[in-house]
Amino acid sequence: MLKDEEDAFGHSLYEYQMGENPYQVIERDDGHIDVMPVYHYFTEYEDWPDHQRDALKYVEGKVLDIGCGAGKHALHLQNEDFEVIGIDISPLAIKVCKRRGLKDARIIDIDEVDEHFDNVDTVLMLGNNFGLFGGKDRAKTLLKKLDIITSDDGTIIAESTDPLDTDKYYHLRYHKMNQEKNRLPGHLVLRTRYKRYATPWFDYLLVSQREMKYVLKDTAWEINNSFEGEKRHIALIEKK
Repeated sequence: MLKDEEDAFGHSLYEYQMGENPYQVIERDDGHIDVMPVYHYFTEYEDWPDHQRDALKYVEGKVLDIGCGAGKHALHLQNEDFEVIGIDISPLAIKVCKRRGLKDARIIDIDEVDEHFDNVDTVLMLGNNFGLFGGKDRAKTLLKKLDIITSDDGTIIAESTDPLDTDKYYHLRYHKMNQEKNRLPGHLVLRTRYKRYATPWFDYLLVSQREMKYVLKDTAWEINNSFEGEKRHIALIEKK
């Protein structure tokens, strides 16, 4: 669980819910910075991209939304009468989810997902949240956990961005550095900042469709369908 001074993500969500217009600074460990608006964590179903809405048609049964943020996907599915558990490492993000009406929202890191979550039918990892696996080796460990807690027909619906779809020299330089460290090109080391708050540095993984298949190799999971967005892609990952 993040300490209050570390919960930059949660503070930005909470202040947006309180009527402010905050931003997030995403800082990479090579000094590269992106400034991101917060409103997109609160958009309604009608405003979501087509590939997300298409992927949600495959949600079944009991749902675990990993990295639920402000809860937009979890709340939509709850309103569609699914049983949904939303988890996030940010205490304030979970507070925002509960204030918005999510019935089951818990402060839990993806590493803490264990047998207390049982018979989950759909694991949701939208909004680039395939990245929460952190790296190719850690991903295989976490995928074993998801195999244990999911039903025989369990499904992971996971979204990512192809990091190779760029001609920016500073991204290409970062990819090369990763490859020299025997990492996938889109292995990021990041932190989120907002006002005086800053998260600890964390690993995050962006993958192409081909790289996602590579990460899933030698696990219980395989891609059975995919949905293409303008910049992102979603995989329907099912048990072999």
